[in-house]
Amino acid sequence: MAFVNPQYLVEPEWLEDHLDEVVVLDVSAMLTSKLENRALAECFEPAHIPGSLFLDVASGYGELSAPDAALPWTWPEASRFAAAMERFGIGNDSRVVIVARTPREGIDNGTMWCTRAWWTMHHGGVDCAILNGGIERWEEEGRPMTDQATPSPAPGSFTTRDDWLRGYAGQDDVLAGVDAADICLVDALSRDSFDGTSDGYGPRKGHITSAVNVPMSGFVTGNTARFREADEIESLLRDSGLLTAPRVITYCGGAIAATVDAFALALFGHDDVAVYDGSLMEWTADPQLPMTDPSPSPD
Repeated sequence: MAFVNPQYLVEPEWLEDHLDEVVVLDVSAMLTSKLENRALAECFEPAHIPGSLFLDVASGYGELSAPDAALPWTWPEASRFAAAMERFGIGNDSRVVIVARTPREGIDNGTMWCTRAWWTMHHGGVDCAILNGGIERWEEEGRPMTDQATPSPAPGSFTTRDDWLRGYAGQDDVLAGVDAADICLVDALSRDSFDGTSDGYGPRKGHITSAVNVPMSGFVTGNTARFREADEIESLLRDSGLLTAPRVITYCGGAIAATVDAFALALFGHDDVAVYDGSLMEWTADPQLPMTDPSPSPD
């Protein structure tokens, strides 16, 4: 079994051989309670892949998010996205490799920040891939790291794809999917979250009604962006009905973990997948929107 789109993942050996030919973006996260990202000072500056640049996608309103939105990590305007790419020297003919480390488990998970950046950039028209295994694997294999700052690149020239919102789903799209036989809603969070037995992402617990639970953790080995073998991912996608669903919309707490499931589907060529931008932070706040909480009622 092989991936339909193996070009979306690159191995450390390949990246080391092509460092001078690609733009390497480090999207490591180390968030505070205010969604401030400390990864630049605490992760990137002490040691990073030579030539890489730090792209802050994890702050509440980071490089690839709308600056004035009510919620963090929401899809930016096309012009803001293009401007961000140009600041990093990226043009429409650039090849980009996204890397990260996981300094702490949980919201700092390197895998989901890589896939979040990939999801936005891929749909915007960037030729991009993720380093399989993340910076942890790179270091384990004894590949070079540096504390030397990378010179700022010359600005690029970038035009966002006209159809880049094909990877985006809003609240109305999800509401239509609750009762639609041809739309599969996918909760990428843990089973405890799905079942309502752990703290939720807002005033209501559980999951969006009719959704299926396919936790993002099933696609990776640990927290280091090391994806499972193709046959394992294919079996999980097929057994959960995602591969054969005409349209898939994934969600999580804030549209970050949901991109891991979406990326797995992209590896196998599913071309009608979107990520619910507001996810449970938006959905749970409206009591009129259907949710299911399977947890036992308190006595």
